[in-house]
Amino acid sequence: MLGQEVRVVAVEPVGDEVAGDVLLTVQHGEPQIPRRAEGPAGGRWAGQDGVMTGRVRNPWGWGFADAVIDGAAARAAAAEARWLLGFGAEEPEQPVPAAAARLAEPRLPLPPGRLAELCTRESTVRAGHAHGRSYLDVVRALRGRYDHLPDVVAFPRYEADVAELLAWAELVGAAVVPYGGGTSVVGGVEPRVPDRFAGVLTVDLGRLDRVLEIDAVSRAARIQAGASGPRLEEQLRPSGLTLRFYPQSFELSTLGGWLATRAGGHFATRLTHIDDLVESVRAITPAGQWQSRRLPGSGAGPSPDRMLLGSEGILGVITEAWVRVRPRPRFRASRAVRFSSFLAGADAVRAVAQSDLDPANCRLLDPLEAAQAGSGDGRHAVLVLGFESADHPVDGWLDIALALCAAHGGRWDAAAASGSGDTAEGAWRSAFLQMPYVRDLLIRLGVLSDTFETAVTWDQFPGFHAAVVGATRAALGEPCRVSCRFSHVYPDGPAPYFTVLAPVTRGAEEERWHDMKQAASDAILAAGGTITHHHAVGRDHRPWYDAQRPEPFAAALRAAKNAVDPAGRLNPGVLID
Repeated sequence: MLGQEVRVVAVEPVGDEVAGDVLLTVQHGEPQIPRRAEGPAGGRWAGQDGVMTGRVRNPWGWGFADAVIDGAAARAAAAEARWLLGFGAEEPEQPVPAAAARLAEPRLPLPPGRLAELCTRESTVRAGHAHGRSYLDVVRALRGRYDHLPDVVAFPRYEADVAELLAWAELVGAAVVPYGGGTSVVGGVEPRVPDRFAGVLTVDLGRLDRVLEIDAVSRAARIQAGASGPRLEEQLRPSGLTLRFYPQSFELSTLGGWLATRAGGHFATRLTHIDDLVESVRAITPAGQWQSRRLPGSGAGPSPDRMLLGSEGILGVITEAWVRVRPRPRFRASRAVRFSSFLAGADAVRAVAQSDLDPANCRLLDPLEAAQAGSGDGRHAVLVLGFESADHPVDGWLDIALALCAAHGGRWDAAAASGSGDTAEGAWRSAFLQMPYVRDLLIRLGVLSDTFETAVTWDQFPGFHAAVVGATRAALGEPCRVSCRFSHVYPDGPAPYFTVLAPVTRGAEEERWHDMKQAASDAILAAGGTITHHHAVGRDHRPWYDAQRPEPFAAALRAAKNAVDPAGRLNPGVLID
């Protein structure tokens, strides 16, 4: 499997620790929990060397520099990629150091007084906040290209700092880009703003990373928006509780980012989005504080929480939220189930999704996706199926689900012990966690490596799948690989997640990507899907989001934006003009 040498591993259950999709990083055999920096002094910041373990963020690509596939491991992986794919360079392209890149001079001064201590105009910090981690972001940063830079990067310590920074931005005529973990794959944090602004202030929430309060009676916690996945789990662990929200970006992405983008997490059914775990949200807007009442549910008109969820930083800077937590699971049972085809597996998944069993994991991989993950032989689709509970054994639930799978032709290997998984399931988990690092290597090998995701109803899925794969392949030409898996499933439909691999000539990446993206996105909307299920809209998905939403709703969103941000300075260009 590509990326076997990467030092990013899935940690198997130990005591009350979780498995599933959780990512912990390992150095010298011990789990390390990243923590954000105390500030920009001396160039220390969350995206460079601001973690307590001393780990440094990869300045051009995904994750941490010590986990980048390089050297002999990269050359071995390059040979394996050419053998598996039939294309790709022999030697990976070497990145241009950010220090060697030509960066535009900052257009804004540092703010006066105390705020200056929270801010920096240092070049590597600005470069580190210039991109997210989309395919095009990685291509540009790999070559030292920074077309759009923040002029000042701020690291507020307290919520009051955020309010003061917004006031200063108004005073100097700057746009403001809220920044969490910088893991957007849709241009959500790129400081690409209209010329009417004097510059860009990026507000990095990384210092606001604490669990402030735990209500063990109601099973909820008040957590600051800048807390990364490992950071908040580290603080919840002594209480025996967990948020149990593990997106693929878990090691870097933050609670505020999850809320702002309506991120999808660990649970493949029922509690699929961060929305399902929210009690209340607090944000700072140019018009004042936005605080919803903490409630288990309410029918009092349109929800203030729902308006902030998915707002992508255009309505306010999310600073904290009350979220639902749960005891850590003690009981688990899982299997990998094989099917003769992806559509046969989809029929079985629909039966499971409509059974009210609510498995924690129900991810179906087509034969190509399974082979690329080391979970299959390339002839069978593979369903990664799992149940978990903190309260009771779940083997009986798994047995019922397996019976539904068997009725649709599913087959599996007997696990060695009750509650344990099998080799295919473990291989998928490891590949899932390593894939962002593998993607970056493939980009360096001249491979267009990207993903896109959507959701569609079950009745439309067979035709939808054929249309989207066909349009994507036609845009790319041969050779190319387009594979699909289900990231989440619902009683009324799946969330298909597509992976695209194709050769690309150096310098032609943007044109080739735009051709692919246009064709795939047009096909998604034409066949009845949504432009995104959990990657958010950002700047990349904006044309199709405009086409998908009804115009009266767009007008209402513009009115809401004008009410709280009349100058339109918060993340301009995202969601609305």
